Amino acid sequence: MDPSFWLRPRDERAEVFEKLRALPGPEFIPPRLPWGPLASGYYALSKHADICEVSRRPQDFSSEGATAILPPEMDEFYGSMINMDNPEHSRLRRIVARSFGRGMVPKFDAMSRRVARRIVDDLIERGPGDFIRPAAEMPIAVLSTMMGIPGEDYEFLFERTNTIMGGADPELAADPEKMAAAVLGALRDLGDYIGRLREDRLARPGPDVITKLVQVQEDGEQLTNQELVSFFILLINAGMETTRNVIAQALVLLTEHPDQRQLLLSDFELHAKGAVEEVLRVGTPINWMRRTATGDCEMNGHRFRKGDEIFLFYWSANHDEKVFEDAYRFDITRDPNPHLSFGAVGPHFCLGAHLARIEIIAMLRELLASLPDIRVEGEPVRLASSFIEGFKELSCTF
Repeated sequence: MDPSFWLRPRDERAEVFEKLRALPGPEFIPPRLPWGPLASGYYALSKHADICEVSRRPQDFSSEGATAILPPEMDEFYGSMINMDNPEHSRLRRIVARSFGRGMVPKFDAMSRRVARRIVDDLIERGPGDFIRPAAEMPIAVLSTMMGIPGEDYEFLFERTNTIMGGADPELAADPEKMAAAVLGALRDLGDYIGRLREDRLARPGPDVITKLVQVQEDGEQLTNQELVSFFILLINAGMETTRNVIAQALVLLTEHPDQRQLLLSDFELHAKGAVEEVLRVGTPINWMRRTATGDCEMNGHRFRKGDEIFLFYWSANHDEKVFEDAYRFDITRDPNPHLSFGAVGPHFCLGAHLARIEIIAMLRELLASLPDIRVEGEPVRLASSFIEGFKELSCTF
């Protein structure tokens, strides 16, 4: 859980997880921090099969606090459905799914294509240089359009998500107390912002997602103000931050593997879906989620006791040699590719997985059609975070 571990060279990270996967059961990690789920230590799940088994058994492994290793004062902002169990989780997911379900795919696709075209046109006009902001602009613009957020507020959202997700990076957080205050301030800013949007949509409904979420549903259900705040913060951080980092990872991987870039260029529509799945597997934008044993139980031969803290390390599962042949090879034709980058099959499988895939494909399509030689220039600077696999600096040339 130390952010510096995730800055080590990839082969060192891989070696650690290979040793963990070779153990007969989950490794117990001794306590390191004085608060929260790390205060008593935790079990590290590194095998694909174990993570899948825990994910499909919510009755035995609670998702309460799934993303949290933070002090309690952050809880009100992270109390979204990703950190809930049933029946609360299923109720919120049911309400939200109406605005993000598969029936929205044609609309998502058209919107993503328009946004990607504008971003690439702007990139060409600006010229080579920073690629972080163009990658981030894709999910910011798509989600903001869906929610009826004006373009002049994109910078506000970009800055707040950077502050929240960069909170553990020592370069960005030279003073931990000041950084904790900055993260809490950014969370409150987003909470206040969605509160104002809620009041506006209640007074002046529009054809956007926020209006749908604040209105009473057909079955009489409605999101409370606190539920809307928590969902908005989840959507902004999970939807924007992870998708932008997968787009950045795609450029890095296609630069490092020119043969796979050439294969993708040879027939984009044939290979696009496979390329995105392989970028998701190798890049793994979210490194872990947390679960807590609800009672004494057994999982794949290992006994857990009530209250045991468990961390599911998706990066390790996505490189499990028992599931993926030649697991460290980047291969856009890999099939099957049962990666866990959107979580394993279960009640918490990512609700926005299809939207993320649509955005990434749209961005790659426009980039490679207009700038087939675009590539990373220099060494990317990675974000020091145990949770997010991201970049602070990434330059492109074309």
